[in-house]
Amino acid sequence: MHSTLFNPDRQYSIGVIGDIPALLAFWEMFRNQVNDSALREIGIVAAALPGETPMPSGYESGTGIPTYAGFRTMLEKHPEINMVIEASGRQSVVTELRASLPAAITIVERGAANFFIKLLTSDKMWVACKLDLMHTQSMLKTIVDQMDEEILFLTREGTVRDANRTVLSRVGLSKKQVVGKSMCDVFGTPESITCEGGKDPFAETVKSGEPADATYSQVGEDGRVQYFRIYTYPIKDEDGSLNHVVAVRRNITQRRAIENRLRQAEKLASIGELSYYIAHEIRNPMFTISGFANSLMRTEGLADKSREKLGIILEESKRLDEILKSLMNFTRPTGAEVHEVDLNDVTRATMDVMTFPCTNQGIDVVLDLDESVARVRGNPDLIKQCLINLVKNSIEAMPNGGKLVVATGMSRDKAVLTVEDTGCGIPADIRDKIFSPFFSTKGKGSGLGLAQTKIIMEEIGGDVDLVSRVNMGTKVSLVMPPLLAVAESGESG
Repeated sequence: MHSTLFNPDRQYSIGVIGDIPALLAFWEMFRNQVNDSALREIGIVAAALPGETPMPSGYESGTGIPTYAGFRTMLEKHPEINMVIEASGRQSVVTELRASLPAAITIVERGAANFFIKLLTSDKMWVACKLDLMHTQSMLKTIVDQMDEEILFLTREGTVRDANRTVLSRVGLSKKQVVGKSMCDVFGTPESITCEGGKDPFAETVKSGEPADATYSQVGEDGRVQYFRIYTYPIKDEDGSLNHVVAVRRNITQRRAIENRLRQAEKLASIGELSYYIAHEIRNPMFTISGFANSLMRTEGLADKSREKLGIILEESKRLDEILKSLMNFTRPTGAEVHEVDLNDVTRATMDVMTFPCTNQGIDVVLDLDESVARVRGNPDLIKQCLINLVKNSIEAMPNGGKLVVATGMSRDKAVLTVEDTGCGIPADIRDKIFSPFFSTKGKGSGLGLAQTKIIMEEIGGDVDLVSRVNMGTKVSLVMPPLLAVAESGESG
């Protein structure tokens, strides 16, 4: 019945000998320091009372290890025993065992047994702590690898010691290939990283021993700008000295876009009503000025110099009137009628007018119209105005000529009208501003064209997408929702 306790792979099969109090104390020591299963793990196969002491009735050790009324019976039942632990500590028992046990069985007295058992249990505790540490480490690594942010573990010199899976996936390298590189090599080359305000968060953390952060932008291979935020955190020794730095990079492009829209909405709200009122008030005296100037121009005998000055007054009044019209159109709701719009028809009609100024400037115009493009719901005059604004910008971006491609097509479930030029492109540091009202790089005009274009697109449920590379050109796409068949049938019914 007890043969299952014997493990032939063990070097020692141990029998424990002692009176009842000694055995109980022995079992209690194991319960406190390890557990009952350790009795079998270390090779204890049986226990016995000294000499031929009879077993007390109802005695049960509670360990699952058989106990016998005398060590001779134990040895008879378990011939595999080759070591005996004397647990009582009484010298008379030790003497009896030495006289009775065969030479092949090793006797370990109580003091020595306690020493080795404590050594064994310490080893067990170390293994348990190691397993717990490995489990915690594995769980932490899993959590870090699941994060969308890119995380680097750096030395004080900025060399990568470790990286999470997000970093490795983006750079397409193994951890072994990333380790040893600098933070800039992984997050971007020094030329492509320009933190706002010239901040270097890693250097600040190393210098101050405190967390730091900075924002920078990168122009991708597709010409789109992405914004990132780098956070650096110090890892210190027990004495408070810095030994490592954790760097976290987060893509905040979407958040930056939302912030820009909020800023623009706030700006529009603040200037809208006031600008409309001011425009009205300025136009009244302006009409008076231009009226008197026209009247004076018709005066007989007017000197040439005076006529020239009046002409300048009339020309500047006309220019001011155009600016005020743009301002009034921008700050008030369009309120235009909405119709079914064929983008190809609008594009052809618009480019019939705009091709001439392009040709005069040495610009080659290419129309690439997709006849299968879906129709959209909007105001054709306003869409035409958006296209004119984009073409004018492209003309101004190519003063020495170039190529202008105006195309229509479908992108997923949206209809798209695209204007692409080979001009000077838009620098990354001003791309956030070009859709803001009154922002202009031309030194003339109201700076409302692109802002007005974005508003018109948003009113019909569309959007404006911009891709630009400096000295290579700019591509602006008007993305519009297509006209649905259900909406058409609903109106006819």
